[in-house]
Amino acid sequence: MTDAERKITMDSSGFVVLADMVPAIVQEIRYYSTYNFIGDRINGYEEPCALITKQAARALLSVSNEMIVQGYRLKIFDAYRPACAVRHFVMWGIEDLDLRMKPYFYPDLEKQELFAKGYIASKSSHSRGSTVDLTLLDMKTGKELDMGSPFDLFSEVSHPDSKAVTDEQFENRMKLQSVMVRNGFEPIDCEWWHFALKDEPYPDTYFEFPVSCEYLKR
Repeated sequence: MTDAERKITMDSSGFVVLADMVPAIVQEIRYYSTYNFIGDRINGYEEPCALITKQAARALLSVSNEMIVQGYRLKIFDAYRPACAVRHFVMWGIEDLDLRMKPYFYPDLEKQELFAKGYIASKSSHSRGSTVDLTLLDMKTGKELDMGSPFDLFSEVSHPDSKAVTDEQFENRMKLQSVMVRNGFEPIDCEWWHFALKDEPYPDTYFEFPVSCEYLKR
């Protein structure tokens, strides 16, 4: 599909505030903060809240209900990502010489490799509204499950099937992956935290509206 065939819109009518539909989630919206691989708040993130399509929210509610029974809550790092945020990523990769976050997020790779190896996409499924980055929080300890690598560590150790993690860390990854797949999401091969709704409602549409609860209420 060419860029001309992709639809780009500001229409947010098919979206919801995820916490309204899945109140048990914990949120740490990294691209609203400066603790991310660029080191600045990302364009388009006006509030630290997760927005997502209604269909993906319903699927995540099923995931959340299933995991609560097992003693876990969902922790969300990112959901809908405006197309302007993806452009911010691309321009950073092409033009920005700033490497201050390299030791924390891509210690073994050059910036250009982040795109070539699939860690950052020039057209992101997040901008179609039904993709989520998340982990599991243990309700007994209040801590994230040990997945063997942190969110947005761009490294082979973050691949879901990495042999560099312990058996327990691998089992934790599969605990998350199995519940997501069971509820209609698909994983990718380079990030254990990334899942996209298989039957996404807007497969050819990329959205531009900001990450803002207030925007959805207009």
